[in-house]
Amino acid sequence: MLILGIFLALVAMICLNVPIAVALAISAILGLLATEGVDSLVTVALDMYDGSTKFSLIAIPMFVLAGAIMNAGGITDRLINFVSALIGFIRGGLGMVNIGVSLFFAEISGSAVADVAALGSVMIPQMKKRGYSGALSAAITSSSASLAIIIPPSIPMIVYATSANTSVEQLFVAGIVPGLLGAAGLMGVAYAFARRYNLPVEESFNLAQVKRTFIDALPAFTLPVIILGGIFGGFVTATEAAGLAVLAALLVGAWYRQIDFKHLKSAMLDGGMQTAVVMLLVAASVLMGGFLTRAQLPQELAAQMLAFTDSRLVILLILNVFFLVIGFFLHSVAAIILVVPIVIPLIQQVGIDPVHFGLIVTLNLAIGQQTPPVASVLITACSIAKTNIWEVSKVNVYFIAVLLTVLLICTYIPFIPMFLVEYFYR
Repeated sequence: MLILGIFLALVAMICLNVPIAVALAISAILGLLATEGVDSLVTVALDMYDGSTKFSLIAIPMFVLAGAIMNAGGITDRLINFVSALIGFIRGGLGMVNIGVSLFFAEISGSAVADVAALGSVMIPQMKKRGYSGALSAAITSSSASLAIIIPPSIPMIVYATSANTSVEQLFVAGIVPGLLGAAGLMGVAYAFARRYNLPVEESFNLAQVKRTFIDALPAFTLPVIILGGIFGGFVTATEAAGLAVLAALLVGAWYRQIDFKHLKSAMLDGGMQTAVVMLLVAASVLMGGFLTRAQLPQELAAQMLAFTDSRLVILLILNVFFLVIGFFLHSVAAIILVVPIVIPLIQQVGIDPVHFGLIVTLNLAIGQQTPPVASVLITACSIAKTNIWEVSKVNVYFIAVLLTVLLICTYIPFIPMFLVEYFYR
């Protein structure tokens, strides 16, 4: 009964627009007061501090900063030029360029919101000039930006690894194949729309142009090589790779001699605020996690679920539906922090690999970024495109279907996303 009361208090505060982190902390403190009295609050501040200063979390601001430097230093423009030269000859190629550049940008920033904000401001106006509708431009940009939390490095994966006490490096490896599958599927849908609306071919294929833009973008290609090569080669941890990403982005930006310091300052401030929100959520989640553990809610949930069914396939189906619904209403980091500590005991009891489950959670929340009412990535794309969110959603549903297909493949054919993890780590 107490757990239900705490949950209702949390929901009520969120509905009243109280910040989720604040609502979490207040709810946890109320629970501790009710069960253990005032003495249990003595270490609250210290617990929150310890929870938000874990070494792995340092990677979050570093990857956000690397993405900001990349966009302000002319790196993004060169990637766009190269991908355009490579696939611009296909009908509707600009939409595919958008998806392709998101794939590259995802390997630096780890944030879908950063991806859509950086690339959308460049790509959406260009797409509208070429005859793409505002709704289609926003849908392509929004859905492809969600690749940023599937392809490594991924901020939600870092948060999940911290919450579930599992390997962030293995999660990164598990995200490679699903990210590539998602990109291929999104390009297929973009091509179908291009054929339907007779969208233009950007330019004829020119090998000399491909070579020239490739050489121009070559320093930019060193960034994912440094990050992913360092992690997968076992030379650096994910956190150390984030620091290397910042240094490499600075060096590449200096090489191009095109850093826009005004833009960089604005992006750094935005990244700092985004990081602060995440860290405050993590700190508040420590209190809630402590309260739930003492109340043994995770163990009780696991026992009730296993009493209902012991089939891993059915449990995965239930959890998929649950996380899809959660994604409608919560941002990805908040959803991970709220729910993952509760369901981890269940995952362990039925023998589901926590790395595999982390990938499933990430894919669900990538879809949640595209589904109103919260839909942080979709809303950002609609704002840039100056288009109604419901008009965009009518188009975006086809791109969401691709992400759902990838989710089902990864859930029920785990060999596909996990074979690289098995090869590198097990």
